[in-house]
Amino acid sequence: MRKTVNAFAEYMADESRVSDAEREQILFQAALIGKVIEAREEKGLSQRELAELSGVRQPAIARLESMRVTPQIDTLFRILAPLGYTLSITPIAKS
Repeated sequence: MRKTVNAFAEYMADESRVSDAEREQILFQAALIGKVIEAREEKGLSQRELAELSGVRQPAIARLESMRVTPQIDTLFRILAPLGYTLSITPIAKS
């Protein structure tokens, strides 16, 4: 039987629940969505205003920002462009 977890950090640290790959994906998504929210707020835009600029419906932006959905790449490009950002692939620094 699995032990009960009381916090997200406990859940993320439990290797029987979250694999290393899943953990990396969750952390990446959280960082990405955090950056989208930060960029939107820095521009002084509401979700509705960003929706108008990007062509992505406001409820979709709300679902993305609350991490209820995994955003499609084309949706990310549409949302990021009016915020002055794009996506890129960066090599992992070798130790």
